[in-house]
Amino acid sequence: MEIIGVIVAGIIIGLLGKFVAPGDRDNIPLWLTVICGIAGVLIGYYLAAALGVDATSGIDWIRWIISIIVAAVLVMIAATVTGRRGHRAVR
Repeated sequence: MEIIGVIVAGIIIGLLGKFVAPGDRDNIPLWLTVICGIAGVLIGYYLAAALGVDATSGIDWIRWIISIIVAAVLVMIAATVTGRRGHRAVR
């Protein structure tokens, strides 16, 4: 994998991971979503290899699905750890 490809895929996978994460996960910054996406791509790639998913000459749908799931889990963890919540002032 080339670094530019990983970054572009990480942006896309991070946003998809944020979209499929259950609940309101819009409380983390975009840069953290991208980091979760890049990590999701890298971890998903190696996890798929560890599970025995063979590389194909076309699009590896199973690898991408695993990457999206990993990114969604990382987004949920990041949202929990950062704890940034939208508080409204009570008057």
